[in-house]
Amino acid sequence: MNLSIGIVGLPNVGKSTMFNAITNNQVEAQNYPFCTIDPNVGIVAVPDNRLSEMEKVISTKQLVPAVVEFIDIAGIVKGASTGEGLGNKFLANIRSCDAIAEVVRVFEDSNVLHVSGVIDPISDIETIKTELILADIETVTRKLEKTQKEIKKEPKLKPLLDTLEKVEISLNSTIPIREMELNEKEHEHIADLSLLTAKPHIYVLNGDEKHLVNTKALIQKTNIKPQNAVFISAKIESELNELSKEEKREYLAELGQNEPGLDTLVKKGFDLLGLQTYFTAGEKEIKAWTIKKGWTAPQAAGVIHGDFEKGFIKAEVVNYSDLISNNGWVGAKTDGKVRLEGRDYIVQDGDVMIFKFNV
Repeated sequence: MNLSIGIVGLPNVGKSTMFNAITNNQVEAQNYPFCTIDPNVGIVAVPDNRLSEMEKVISTKQLVPAVVEFIDIAGIVKGASTGEGLGNKFLANIRSCDAIAEVVRVFEDSNVLHVSGVIDPISDIETIKTELILADIETVTRKLEKTQKEIKKEPKLKPLLDTLEKVEISLNSTIPIREMELNEKEHEHIADLSLLTAKPHIYVLNGDEKHLVNTKALIQKTNIKPQNAVFISAKIESELNELSKEEKREYLAELGQNEPGLDTLVKKGFDLLGLQTYFTAGEKEIKAWTIKKGWTAPQAAGVIHGDFEKGFIKAEVVNYSDLISNNGWVGAKTDGKVRLEGRDYIVQDGDVMIFKFNV
């Protein structure tokens, strides 16, 4: 499974500049070089130093990172939910994404006019929130009206009706679905509606070098929860792409940064969606696989091939750090670090696995 993130925002907030920085990002993977699927979709590798570290102890032909798909969605304007701008076209694009990254402009540039004429992050955030909520209200109301008619013949639809009524009331109170107190069954009731405000939401504050001095203060000013926000200078990210590895490290050090902002964004997406990585490692390739936290060994095997899950017998498992410290599979087995796990085993981030199956 791959993570897809839709990039949204008002016009002239630096959304396309950020996407262009992403699409210029060069990936160190022989069979996953950066590629652009079409003009507004790009795939980049999930930054993970563990791949190159494993290559030092396992002779392999290639490294295959996990990937993230970024979708550059048309700028949203006030009234988009009722057809303004590109209207429903952007809504359809967002619905297909796992998460939303909202680019919020905090940089000032007299050559790039803001759609409302003033730099006001809080107002911009509110505008996008309102449009997404209005779009969800329309979807929920339509489903609610249909269910009200069907329930006369199918009384068993009462729990669904109750959920829809509860969600509609909350949306009309400007509460996004991701902030509502819904139980597991209620979430199941609305899952097929692909509601926009139910998706994990990352706020990407697009600033400039001066904002790097105190990004925490900047985030606090916007009233965003820190765990849902990341600071990125699209301009700096573009400049980084023009540098060599060593120059990039030096530039980031000068800015007081440990990694590019785009790497931080990818990791934030993984965290918000509850994703983690396990590996397969052998002579053919060392590959990272993306799964949900809490998945069992058979479920993890299923992302490689459905037959692996159906015919799962057991898995050989070693922790990444044990594989490295013992200089590969042979040393890890000799040291007793390789275990056999069954169907109930919960895969941990960084597990290196070999699946045994029969179909």
